[in-house]
Amino acid sequence: MQNPGGFVISLDFELHWGIRDHSTVEQYRENLLGVRQAVPAILELFERYGLHATWATVGFLFFENRDDLKAALPKELPLYRETSLDPYAALSELGKNEDEDPFHFAPSLIRKILGYEGQEIGTHTLSHFYALAPGPTLESFRADLRCAKSIAGQYGIVLKSIVFPRNQISRQHIGICAEEGLIAYRGTEADSWIEKRKGLLGRAMRLANSYLSLNNDGCVTPCLDEEYRIVRVSQSRFLRPWSAVLRHFEEMRLRRICASMDAAARSNRTFHLWWHPHNFGVHLEENIAALTRIAEKYANMRREMGWPSLTMAEVAENVLRGEKTTCTA
Repeated sequence: MQNPGGFVISLDFELHWGIRDHSTVEQYRENLLGVRQAVPAILELFERYGLHATWATVGFLFFENRDDLKAALPKELPLYRETSLDPYAALSELGKNEDEDPFHFAPSLIRKILGYEGQEIGTHTLSHFYALAPGPTLESFRADLRCAKSIAGQYGIVLKSIVFPRNQISRQHIGICAEEGLIAYRGTEADSWIEKRKGLLGRAMRLANSYLSLNNDGCVTPCLDEEYRIVRVSQSRFLRPWSAVLRHFEEMRLRRICASMDAAARSNRTFHLWWHPHNFGVHLEENIAALTRIAEKYANMRREMGWPSLTMAEVAENVLRGEKTTCTA
């Protein structure tokens, strides 16, 4: 049976909404402002190499201004026990619009993404919703998704794919996504035993795994959840940003990614790379150079074996058309 996937890229487009519980705007200002240069540079590279990608976008970024955002809030808000996770408590601190507050609004960047062929706008929920955090109900998650669908619809977008913030996923939340019309979600990494490690040891192992082969090759097979009729497109590897501290190991990092891409293409499987646009907000030249190396590897695999580049929704549509593999776990 043919693998319905190929080379999949997804980006978690969140700006400050995704990091506000642990970093202030001032602490991360350079990265966040750098997104304004990073997104066009990434899009131009994608266009040059024919790369499709899913931009999983926090719904708040779609709004033109603070007043429109406040007027469109869900009927049921998530009531987080940990107050630092609650974005609604901070709405009064927002600037008026994108010009005044480029850290929390991004309609111009969303329109730019829509102007490029092969780019899918997916959802990262309306509010960067923490599905497994204590407090929020399932109905508040549904309300969040419905508002995300509504604001996306104002741009002519029908949301098909979701990336759960912080990879907080449950069966109940997957079911709600399917009921609300989504057909794809990003599952956790193929190197899942490393992902499950917590604390400093877990962080160290995930970092090391970007450079060394600590576990498997990261190749995955998209599969259909037959209960909910939604497709899991598991992630393979996080594209870590260029680091001056680790620059001497850069070749190892890129060789590891390219070797996994080669393994996926030759075994008719999928390799799913992901990152955040703000990861490219500093050291843009070095990060684009690394991404170019990856794109050139993809171009070779496409020429040699016809290995396609697909959005998450395109993968899901392939699965749902019948070239399917059923999820077993």
